[in-house]
Amino acid sequence: MVFSSLVFLYLFFPINLIFYFISKNNTYRNIILLGFSLFFYAWGEPFFIFALLLSGIVNYSFALLIDKHKGTFKSRIFLYTAIIFDLSMIGIFKYYNFFVSNINFVLNTNIGFSSIGLPIGISFYTFQIISYVIDVYRQDVPAQKKFYKLLLYMSLYHQLIAGPIVRYIDVANEIDNRAIPSDKFSYGINRFIIGLLKKVIIANTAGQVATMFLDSNLSEISVLGAWLGIIMYSIQIYFDFSGYSDMAIGLGRMFGFTYKENFNYPYIAKSVQDFWRRWHISLSSFFRDYVYIPLGGNRKNFIRNVMIVWMLTGFWHGASWNFIMWGLYYGVFLLLERMILSKILDKIPSVLKHVYLMLIVIIGWVFFYFIDIKEGLKFIGILFGYGSNPLYDIKFEVEFFNNVIFLIFAAFASTPVFKVIYRKLNELIVINNYRPSKLTVIAFNALILIISTILLVGQTYNPFLYFRF
Repeated sequence: MVFSSLVFLYLFFPINLIFYFISKNNTYRNIILLGFSLFFYAWGEPFFIFALLLSGIVNYSFALLIDKHKGTFKSRIFLYTAIIFDLSMIGIFKYYNFFVSNINFVLNTNIGFSSIGLPIGISFYTFQIISYVIDVYRQDVPAQKKFYKLLLYMSLYHQLIAGPIVRYIDVANEIDNRAIPSDKFSYGINRFIIGLLKKVIIANTAGQVATMFLDSNLSEISVLGAWLGIIMYSIQIYFDFSGYSDMAIGLGRMFGFTYKENFNYPYIAKSVQDFWRRWHISLSSFFRDYVYIPLGGNRKNFIRNVMIVWMLTGFWHGASWNFIMWGLYYGVFLLLERMILSKILDKIPSVLKHVYLMLIVIIGWVFFYFIDIKEGLKFIGILFGYGSNPLYDIKFEVEFFNNVIFLIFAAFASTPVFKVIYRKLNELIVINNYRPSKLTVIAFNALILIISTILLVGQTYNPFLYFRF
């Protein structure tokens, strides 16, 4: 089940709201939310809910042991055991076939592959539960004594399958005590609708055009067609993932949870470092706090630490060499900026900094998209005119002129410009000492919901890209 589906919008979510608000008792609400979350996760593949439950039981038990023996050598043993278990779970389900294929290739063996599928969202909930046991070990938060509350934290369907990565310490108090004032609920609705707009109206539209070019025969694609395809993919992946994060944050607010921001207009950045402060913030902060700083951070073996973190960042996204290359690609540029490029960037105009960043990001998405590295490198060659591909063709002309208005709209939507315009208009427009902003928001939400519903009825293309991670 996905947020941008008619089943979720008009059946699951309304029923969940009704049952949730029947009582103001927090225990009742937690149980209802837990039940709906487990049902939501089991909707696509019921078998994988057992992996989620097993992870919850094991980490709940080890966290209690860590808390009981805090400050002793035993607590460290329990911590390491829990982390090894968690990494083993994700290794078995997500990375087993990758390692087997590479072992078979290098050693010329014939080890069998696993036919077990990938549990949706395992990378997200595994990182969440790892952060929990580490924080218990660091004594930043006490161990949760009631299993169903920890399971609720792990399985909250708002962010379970595609983030943001929510740390227990940030929602621990809200699990036991949360209020849902009308303004918070209204904000949640609006934030959800904005996410729905990003996903259904922008990401899905861009994705249909992107696949038209990126999945075509590379020997037949034009240079400008290749640029249009990868730019559309850049639009798709940003609005798809940030749209999901918006919907998750909005749902959280409606149920009394405050999740931290996961995106902050990354495409307006002017350096790679700035981009990664704005893109998938919860993942970047996880690796910073639980990998980079423990390795020594900036103080010791800085270059090694950066490359380890970015290799892991790439590998987290997928069990394939192209994702590792994508991560290392960013690691190299971060090091270059730190040691050389920052001095140059400080001296050039702001617009050139932005062009530099966007070029790096767009090329980076090539490595992200093409599982076959050779195909990705060939595609990059086409982008820069290497080979016999034509500069443009009829396919490019038709798709570009059909989508030029969409491209302009998406470009503006990836910046704060619409937010600024709304805020300015809200300050200027006053009718009889009343600011009509609330009515405007209600009308906007209704309009986007209607448009999204119409599009969802007719669309067959509606994946969330980050579900596979």
